[in-house]
Amino acid sequence: MSAKIRLQRHGSKKRPFYFIVVADARAPRDGKFIQKLGTYNPLTVPATIQLDRQKALEWLNKGATPTDTVRRILSFKGVLYLKHLLRGVGLGLFDDATAMEKFTKWSAEHEAQVKRRQEDAHRQRRARRAMPGRRPERKAEGEGGSEG
Repeated sequence: MSAKIRLQRHGSKKRPFYFIVVADARAPRDGKFIQKLGTYNPLTVPATIQLDRQKALEWLNKGATPTDTVRRILSFKGVLYLKHLLRGVGLGLFDDATAMEKFTKWSAEHEAQVKRRQEDAHRQRRARRAMPGRRPERKAEGEGGSEG
């Protein structure tokens, strides 16, 4: 059985919300799945991602292949970096403590960067609201239109 880590769509029309799941490769997109790993909401700025890193790492080590979008999500959350570091530990390149130190350093920098993006988006939203509302220009009488 070939397992895939992929997105399962939920939400109404034009309002997508996704579950990140592990499913048999032959199962339909929104069908039966093995385990739910988290959620992904692309409508927020930046996109909201909740993911169980340990479960995702377990499934990657078992051989589950992520889809392209899920691979980007896993990379963004640091799961692929953690897998890379743990492989280095397994090969004897460095010890477990060094790997965790590198990951926590990367994680702290990444969280600061995400926080900055959120604040920038919030500031831009506030600036747009503060601008005086522009009303659409009305056509003057006699211009265009279908008058009889």
